[in-house]
Amino acid sequence: MNQKLIIEFPNSITVSIKREDLIHPFISGNKFRKLKYNLLQAKEEQNETLLTFGGAYSNHIAAVAFAGKEKGFKTIGIIRGDELRDKISENPTLLFAQNCGMQLEFVSREEYRLKNETSFLENLEKQFGDFYLIPEGGTNELAIKGCQEILTEEDSDFDFVCCSVGTGGTIAGIINSALPHQKVLGFPALKGDFLKDEIRIFVQNENWELITAYHFGGYGKVNPDLIAFINQFYDKNKIPLDPIYTAKMVFGVIDMIDKDYFPAHSKILLIHTGGIQGIKGMNMKLKNKQLPIIDIHV
Repeated sequence: MNQKLIIEFPNSITVSIKREDLIHPFISGNKFRKLKYNLLQAKEEQNETLLTFGGAYSNHIAAVAFAGKEKGFKTIGIIRGDELRDKISENPTLLFAQNCGMQLEFVSREEYRLKNETSFLENLEKQFGDFYLIPEGGTNELAIKGCQEILTEEDSDFDFVCCSVGTGGTIAGIINSALPHQKVLGFPALKGDFLKDEIRIFVQNENWELITAYHFGGYGKVNPDLIAFINQFYDKNKIPLDPIYTAKMVFGVIDMIDKDYFPAHSKILLIHTGGIQGIKGMNMKLKNKQLPIIDIHV
C-alpha cells in the first residue's frame, strides 16, 4: 500500500507514512507480508495444519487464525499463560482467533520458554499430528522474503526508512531491500538491543541502526503520554496507531526530529506495520487501571 501522509517539519524535513496496515482488514501490515510465502510453502508441502505461538493479545495469533480460515488451513495456537484458559471471552484477540476456528492450547510461561526446543516440538507433534510450524511473531526466512517486498521503486527517494521492531523479521526484510543511500532505523518494542544479533542472522548490509530509547518501559507497556500522542495524531491525521509497535516508532521519530537527529532536507518514510486489532485489549487494560483510553475509530 502506498497511501502516504506527508508531514512537513522545520529544516525542510518531510515525513511520509506507508500504510501497510491497509493491505488486508484482518491480516494487516507485516503479518500479511510474513505469512504470504509461508502459506504458499504449507500448501506446497500439502500440509493442512498451521501451528504457531503467541501471547494474549498477539497480532500474529489473530492474523494466523484468519489466514487459516481464509485459505483453508486448520490452525493451532499455543498461547503463553495457562491462566488465560478460562478467560477467552474476556480477551478480544483470543476470542477472535477462536471464532476463526483456531484451536487454542494454553501452556505455562515456563513451558512456553521451551517453544524452540526440539523435544517440546516433538511432543506437540505427538499431540496434534503433522503441522506446518510458524515461529512466534512469524519470523523465518520466508517471512523475511515477504517483508523484502515492503519497499518498492516508489520509495527510492527516501533517505531514512523507519519501522517498529518485534522479533526482527520485518526490519531484516527492509534492510535487505533498502537502497545503498538509505538508512534503516528500527524502534524495538522491547527493552535492550539484544535483537541486533537476531537481525544479523538474516542481513548482510550495515545500513541500519536500532533506536532503543522509545520502548516506554518494555513490550506491551504504555503511559499516558503515549496514549495522548496516539489520540492527538489520530485527531490531526485520521491515521490510527497501535500502542505496542507503530505508535512508539512514530513518537520516537518526531522526538528525534525535534532533537536534530536528522539532517536538513531529510526525507523520512515510516512503515505502518498494522496491529490495530490490539487496541481493544489495550483499552480494557487501561480502563481497569482507570487510565485514559485510546480514542480512535477504525
